[in-house]
Amino acid sequence: MEKVADIASDIGEYIRQQRSNAKISLRQLSKLAGVSNPYLSQIERGVRKPSAEILQQIAKGLRISAEALYVQAGILDLPTGGPVGDAIRADTELTERQKQVLLDVYESFRRENAASKPEQAAQAKTEATETKESA
Repeated sequence: MEKVADIASDIGEYIRQQRSNAKISLRQLSKLAGVSNPYLSQIERGVRKPSAEILQQIAKGLRISAEALYVQAGILDLPTGGPVGDAIRADTELTERQKQVLLDVYESFRRENAASKPEQAAQAKTEATETKESA
């Protein structure tokens, strides 16, 4: 139960920070997001844990990605892939399905390369040993 309260507090603080960065009042954000002012205030104070749908509305109001709020709220895992993954997710010209396919392919290449690294290290060590022996 304590973990849920921590998550609600964390997401509330994150929303407050994003709202502050955007220089939007609580009342303005509640209007933009279509959420009541008291409810938004409760979310920011960590009293309420918003649903994914409410987070999406808040994200639209803040003009940030809903995914960022989902990660912060613990609904989604932190995305992997670094700047490439971020660029794919941010591309407005791609559909969600296209983004997911690209991310899946990219991650499969990363896993394949990570799996081959121990083999490459062992091969380089063998080659270095052979070079020393023949010298």
